[in-house]
Amino acid sequence: MGEPHGVGVVGLGVISARYLGTLVGHPDVAVRAVADLDHGRAVEVASGIPGCRALPVADLVADPAVDTVLNLTTPDSHAEIALAALAHGKNVYGEKPLAATFLDAVTVMRARGDAWVGGAPDTVLGTGIQTARAVVDSGAIGRPIAASATWVAPGHERWHPHPDFYYRAGGGPLLDMGPYYLTSLVQLLGPVTRVTGASSRSRGTRTIGSGPRAGEQIPVMVDTHVTGVLEHAGGALSTVVLSFDAVATGAPPIEVHGERGSLVVPDPNTFDGTVRLHLLGEQEWTEVPPTAGYQDAERGIGLVDFVRGGRRAGGDLALHVLEIMTELLESAGDGVRRPLTTSVERPTLVPLTAEPQWRGSRP
Repeated sequence: MGEPHGVGVVGLGVISARYLGTLVGHPDVAVRAVADLDHGRAVEVASGIPGCRALPVADLVADPAVDTVLNLTTPDSHAEIALAALAHGKNVYGEKPLAATFLDAVTVMRARGDAWVGGAPDTVLGTGIQTARAVVDSGAIGRPIAASATWVAPGHERWHPHPDFYYRAGGGPLLDMGPYYLTSLVQLLGPVTRVTGASSRSRGTRTIGSGPRAGEQIPVMVDTHVTGVLEHAGGALSTVVLSFDAVATGAPPIEVHGERGSLVVPDPNTFDGTVRLHLLGEQEWTEVPPTAGYQDAERGIGLVDFVRGGRRAGGDLALHVLEIMTELLESAGDGVRRPLTTSVERPTLVPLTAEPQWRGSRP
């Protein structure tokens, strides 16, 4: 490919180690610069990456060595950083959601010009979701009729030392965890045309359970239990439940039901996992071996896929998923079934592709 694709990373929080583990030393990309509100942190991370510099954000997004800005800031900063990078003609790949609000995300997409905008989650490019999609596409389960997606937990404040952003605009169980499940449902069943939602908030504060702020109470400004029905363009109905208010669940992360079979889909917050199939007339579930997707992948494979020409973790998909989530919350507020203004073509299936068995430097 010639010269590696230059990447600049903005935001060096918890998730950055996962991305850097994929990108540092990867033959297709080179991490040229990093930036963080804590400049000392940026200096520390840069010192462990050959050829990398710690820069202020304004300098990083303008740096000629940076082709793509990897935006790992908190949701309320996603649009600001993306727009600054696009203003300098850089491609942008960001953590989910694409922006804290749908309007901000639309602004980002309109500002892209000739640049590419992509966004997490790229877990859907792993063997778990891609193999499940290959089964659906093969017609093995017949015409898809319905799907369900369930994620519940007692709240991220139990483990995250600075969980404030999970309970502000752009957070909550839907905008935090929903992208994994809803992006998977779009991958499996296609775009959504209408949604109906309901939501609740169990309490007004949360108590931080770990780290230097343990015991501190933080305000809850978003709903923390969200349910909804998605109407897919192909006719299938998906039901979703995402919650920071429940203890645990025994439900499969995702199930897809067709006229001739049902499919259990593994956790979309991981890249692999076992796909299980139950066909009409059979007595047992059977395991489906991996037939599609990036093997042994980690965070950052969506950016690598872009560099390779795949562009499967694109901004149009992230925008559509954000509108699904936004309209679910709007519907929960007014009780009205909401039509969507966006749509998207399903990205092409990822062929079964082995990733190198290595990991680069971690901060």
